[in-house]
Amino acid sequence: MNSTPTRRCARMAAAGLLSVALLAGGSSAFASAAAPSPKPSPSGSKSASATAGSLTIKASETQAKVGDKVTFTGRSKGLSIGSKVVLQHKKGSKWTTLHADTTVKQGSSYSLDYKVNTKGKEELRVMSGKTVSPTVTVTVK
Repeated sequence: MNSTPTRRCARMAAAGLLSVALLAGGSSAFASAAAPSPKPSPSGSKSASATAGSLTIKASETQAKVGDKVTFTGRSKGLSIGSKVVLQHKKGSKWTTLHADTTVKQGSSYSLDYKVNTKGKEELRVMSGKTVSPTVTVTVK
């Protein structure tokens, strides 16, 4: 394509007019984009709200006897179908993963069974990746 100074000037003028029109018409969008955004939570935080998804948990029984089977059900939000969900319990100040896991099903729900073996109050939660549920307490007699 043969470019002459006149054509080049015409294209530059058209590009300039288009830029001005876009800036003038989008000034409100530009101003709102410059508004301060919420600050992210500290990187050391392990709250469920700091992660991309969320999990809920509900125990079929809040009181059980040693050897009873308790079913834990819940829903996920922001996790893909087929994501692995593991059951954890609090041992001292640390969370330990138990030998009970399942996957997120169609409809973003999960269900898993666990046979309680230790007397006392068990604090339990489910976890998928870095996403954790709130805790649920089951008293084992």
